[in-house]
Amino acid sequence: MNRARFEELVARAVEALPEEFCARLDNIDVVVEDKPAVRQLRREGVPRGETLLGLYEGVPLTERGSYYGLVVPDKITIFQQPIEEFCRSDDEIVAEVGRVVRHEIAHHFGISDERLDELEGREA
Repeated sequence: MNRARFEELVARAVEALPEEFCARLDNIDVVVEDKPAVRQLRREGVPRGETLLGLYEGVPLTERGSYYGLVVPDKITIFQQPIEEFCRSDDEIVAEVGRVVRHEIAHHFGISDERLDELEGREA
């Protein structure tokens, strides 16, 4: 899939979020990269041979206090190559992009991976 089409899928996934979530997405950038950098994998403790589909970098809303201001935007990165390798069809890519965007947005709201696994009915 070309980059423009993939970026469009990511934008649509963000736009499809419920309004109450979209209204709280101030100071956050959502970008697409080919794949995670080695430094990102190391910082996140990703075991060798595994990868990331998306990454939230920032200060979750639950950890922001009155001191929070004049900071660089939080960043959500969606990694195109790992998602395409994980999926077998364009329909699967569309669904996975939506899932990954929701997952990373949840981190912005302070929800941990463990809690997301519980909510999604998966074992951590």
